[in-house]
Amino acid sequence: MSFELYPAIDLRDGKCVRLLQGDYDRQTTYDADPVELALEFEAAGAPWIHVVDLDGARSGSAENLPVIAAIAAAVGVPVQSGGGIRDAGAAMERYDVGVTRCVVGTAAVENPDLVEALASEGHRVAVGLDVKGDEIAVQGWEQASGYSIFEMLPRFENAGVEAMIVTQINNDGMGGGADINGLARVLSATSVPVLASGGVGALSDIADLVGLEVEGRGLVGVIVGKAIHDGVISVVEAVAAARGPA
Repeated sequence: MSFELYPAIDLRDGKCVRLLQGDYDRQTTYDADPVELALEFEAAGAPWIHVVDLDGARSGSAENLPVIAAIAAAVGVPVQSGGGIRDAGAAMERYDVGVTRCVVGTAAVENPDLVEALASEGHRVAVGLDVKGDEIAVQGWEQASGYSIFEMLPRFENAGVEAMIVTQINNDGMGGGADINGLARVLSATSVPVLASGGVGALSDIADLVGLEVEGRGLVGVIVGKAIHDGVISVVEAVAAARGPA
């Protein structure tokens, strides 16, 4: 399975933003129109667009659904979207507006059967496990779940999940590199494809993730947000880095 870049668009109040370590009080707001940004990512060669409804992640309702719908309608590449998907109805709203794969986070921890039900009906679904250290955070990263990621991984082993998206909150938005050791432990603990998120601040960080291998298995991709939005790395460069050495 090839390693792919997922440039991220995080939405709050319809605008493109980034949070530091998931903290809603440490927000950077960008001038870019989210739909235009998605089109730029696609034109630069991104194979996916990753879109998060930050308002929805907190409230559990589809606050930014119209913007997500506009992005999905505008681009030709698949859109992966999460944030606020707490039940089957919320997932269907995303699928109905053109989202290819839904990311279920809080609900996957609190109601794992939802994930299995969506997958069994033929829907493409990923589980988003956002961790501080090993502990999973829920409700827009604002509450501790009481579960270790290693307690939850086995629950999704045969649930039809396309990917486990693992975000190390301590690294997210900081640009100091991904949690390589933590991701290696996750790779060894599940056979489900693992997609990394959080911490990429340079092309070398992507190269490190491409090169990560445990028992013959590697990651299937990385979600990159702040480094791209801040112009530290370009999508073209990041796509090339994700392909690995020529």
